[in-house]
Amino acid sequence: MARTGLYAILAVNSAVVAVFFVQAGFASNTLIVLGRLTGLYGALLMAFQLILVARLPWFDRRIGMDRLTSWHRWTGFAVLWTLLAHVVLITFGYAQPSGTAPLNQLADLAETVEGVLRALTALAVLVVVGAVSARAARRRMAYETWHFLHLYTYVAVVLAFTHQVAVGTTFTSSPVAKTYWYGVWGAALGAVLAGRVVLPLWRNLRHRLRVTAVVPENEHVVSVYLTGRDLDRLPARAGQFFLWRFLTRDRWWQANPFSLSMAPDGRQLRLTVKTAGDGTAALRRLRPGTRVFAEGPYGAFTTLHRTRPDTLLIAGGVGITPVRALLEELPGQAVLVYRVATDRDAVLYDELRDLAHAKGAELHLVTGPAVPDRLGPRDLAALVPDIAERDVYVCGPPGMTSAVLRTLRELGVPGPQIHAERFSLAG
Repeated sequence: MARTGLYAILAVNSAVVAVFFVQAGFASNTLIVLGRLTGLYGALLMAFQLILVARLPWFDRRIGMDRLTSWHRWTGFAVLWTLLAHVVLITFGYAQPSGTAPLNQLADLAETVEGVLRALTALAVLVVVGAVSARAARRRMAYETWHFLHLYTYVAVVLAFTHQVAVGTTFTSSPVAKTYWYGVWGAALGAVLAGRVVLPLWRNLRHRLRVTAVVPENEHVVSVYLTGRDLDRLPARAGQFFLWRFLTRDRWWQANPFSLSMAPDGRQLRLTVKTAGDGTAALRRLRPGTRVFAEGPYGAFTTLHRTRPDTLLIAGGVGITPVRALLEELPGQAVLVYRVATDRDAVLYDELRDLAHAKGAELHLVTGPAVPDRLGPRDLAALVPDIAERDVYVCGPPGMTSAVLRTLRELGVPGPQIHAERFSLAG
């Protein structure tokens, strides 16, 4: 329903933009006509992109931040190419009748037409952000650096909007069109302000989270317990995650996505983390009383999407953390398959065993190297013969998750019964 709603919003606004474009009248030059049209749809896509990244709770709980983030990424590239086409078509369109060289024509437009220089600055910012968002560049860059550069996108949005106000023929053609575009940009920017600023600040002022204990689970994994005020009013569910900032001198500026590893009970929260780098390793040194700023909860990996009474949970590595929380909350008969390299890698296994026993659930620990695949169609069908009759939740490293999803399709598990959280966001 939420996904259909987003598609409907985009489709309806695309139609409205087309109507206003036609009502504004056409230029005599085909290139200018196409340039104006690509500019309008570039602006609409930019506003839609802001909605995708606004982290509005209603959409996030039903679609999931990992999927919304993926859509945001591809929409961002669509914005970039659409606006590049807008600049090229407009430039060549104005250069064609006079025989002016395109670069000279672009320089003349920037010098003589209000708002064009701002638009070119916005495009340059988007090109830089697009370049650092490419996978090859992203892998070589610290998350905090990438995130800081990404914030300049908001500068580009404001510059692009002022350009549209100044020279957009559709924007200036009628009071109705002007009201519409103000509404589009106001809704998009308002959503970002509400979801990314107002709501996190309000929740943190209300709940005032603090660390109460730090418990090593093994040499590579640590659990952090937190408490706060009115936690029974925090709308968190088993399977969700937060972006955590631990407000110490050396970590306050770092935000990391960690899942809840226990179902929220209104008294305390727990996250369990594999200490894979310097940032996560520092969690072992957190002191009780450390204040915490948490954004969230996020994620659609919850019981909200259950379609069947019985469930299969499949986890790999530290992807067990949201799955462990889900097992605590799930009704019905559940089967948990936990995939690790060795027994020593089975985080929280004693808890899982006790919890499974208390709930009457089956627990299968699958160990061994990644090759051969021990969660292939034959293996899963043997462990869970009625797999096609269950909801299946999958969380683990990206490679394992993708392989399991292929296996589930081969076994005929219907798509609506499959719920996956990518470990890169949820772990």
